[in-house]
Amino acid sequence: MKRDSASSSALPIWRSRLLIMLLLLGLVALAGRAIYLQGLNKDFLQQQGQSRYSRIVELNAQRGKITDRHGEVLAISAPVKSVWADPQKVNATPEQLQALAHLLEMDVADIRKRLSDQEKRFVHLRRQLPPEMAAGVANLNIAGVYLKREFYRYYPTGEVAAHILGFTNIDGKGQEGMELGWEDVLTGEHGSRRVIKDRIGRVIESVEKIRSPRPGQNLALSIDSKIQYLAHRELKRAVKANQAKAGSVIVLDVQTGEVLGLANYPTYNPNQRSSIRAGKTRNRALVDVFEPGSTLKPFAVAVAMEIGKINPDTLFQTSPGALKIGNATIRDVRNKGTLSVSQVIQESSNVGAAKIALLLPPKTLWEMLSRSGFGMPTGSDFPGEVNGRLRPYHKWRPIEQATMSYGHGISVNLMQLARAYTIFAAEGRLKSVSLLKRDVPPAGQQVISRETALAMSRMLESVVQPGGTGLQARVNGYRVAGKTGTAHKLLEGMKGYAKNRYISTFVGYAPVSNPRLVVAVMVDEPSAGQYFGGAVAAPLFSQVMSGALRQLNVPHDALNNIVTSPAPVMLGSKG
Repeated sequence: MKRDSASSSALPIWRSRLLIMLLLLGLVALAGRAIYLQGLNKDFLQQQGQSRYSRIVELNAQRGKITDRHGEVLAISAPVKSVWADPQKVNATPEQLQALAHLLEMDVADIRKRLSDQEKRFVHLRRQLPPEMAAGVANLNIAGVYLKREFYRYYPTGEVAAHILGFTNIDGKGQEGMELGWEDVLTGEHGSRRVIKDRIGRVIESVEKIRSPRPGQNLALSIDSKIQYLAHRELKRAVKANQAKAGSVIVLDVQTGEVLGLANYPTYNPNQRSSIRAGKTRNRALVDVFEPGSTLKPFAVAVAMEIGKINPDTLFQTSPGALKIGNATIRDVRNKGTLSVSQVIQESSNVGAAKIALLLPPKTLWEMLSRSGFGMPTGSDFPGEVNGRLRPYHKWRPIEQATMSYGHGISVNLMQLARAYTIFAAEGRLKSVSLLKRDVPPAGQQVISRETALAMSRMLESVVQPGGTGLQARVNGYRVAGKTGTAHKLLEGMKGYAKNRYISTFVGYAPVSNPRLVVAVMVDEPSAGQYFGGAVAAPLFSQVMSGALRQLNVPHDALNNIVTSPAPVMLGSKG
């Protein structure tokens, strides 16, 4: 009975062989699968594995610095941290979210709202944190919440050079000024690196640098920071003292065409982006136009002398202080009688200037104004610079040709006006202007002869001497040449002129014996009682020119020219 029980419990031979074959087939299948996965399809598996712990992190490139001509930093990018989250991976307790909201100075509800969209893999919680705030976020160790390195753009001079520099947005892209105009130069090329992160997203190892970031190039401006500060300070004082709407100042190097100072007021602080308002960001000296008034008289006189129509001693009868042309009448502020050409400039006679302009063929006057740079860009390459308006000469009526001689019927920006005066300061050559530091000064384009330019300098010098409209433009120890300007403001849509709104200007250069600087000033709508260029703009010119010449250590050329007190304005002097 025992033998029968043992024989019945033994497996049939065919079943054991089948089992062995099945095991061998399974082993072969596993080996084949292993060969397939390890040898033929390994890239896919590696990718899947790496996706769970390996990440490619973008390395932000540092934006180039902007400096003044001496290397003083005007704009620089400082590294900061920004906090972001992956909504699909965020795992935080209510207490952690409350602590995060407190650190970031945000509402918990706002954070929850940003994290609620589970389709997103990246949301910013707050950009550009202070170091202590970033450290606090890191210490919370919230899964799915990360810190990212970025750069914050900082402007050490604040509002002083704001209109030249402009500013960037939070992503480091130029929005205004040189930051916008030279974006391609200043911006760099971002890099990337591969890192290993732990299960809560912290970087535990840097594996490799895929592409190194390329920093942006530095930009050296033509600006002299000390002259820039001087121009800003004096302009601010003048605008407030004259209760004006706005104002602008330009300081131009006659020899190189470089802009050493450019200020507008009102201004803004580019470090406080949240407070920036569109109206304050305009660089008025380049993007706003106005009628230049009597500062344009020297150009009509210069071309008339150049073609031999007049000389400085040619006499013109301006009585009775008015000149009727068609249905229009040109007036002086008083009857000035018989004036020489020099006196027309010195006393700023509209009637005298109109009579000189009417001696010229319209094309000749137009060519002079065009060659002087009016109606075209200055070459500064500043974004948004306007060309102004110089109408074609064949459309001029006689009254328009006459008024053009004293700056009505033409619109310019202040940079064009400053540049045009290099013709008289540089012996007849028009210099191109630059907001970037130059290594080699430009030769300039000859517009009038040296003899005509020197004759104009003598006439413009008389403007700041007794009997002239610009007596308050004098500068201690230096010979100064220049011209006042006063113009009614155009109404909106160019529908006539405002009765009691003016633009006051003065453009001049010094020292006359060897001109170094051109300074152009414009004050918009002075309303404190004075509005003539000689009373409002000339004193501002004097302060800026005086300080700039001292800053550059320019030798005196008139030691006996000592200004002891502000000179009174000549009654009846418009200019």
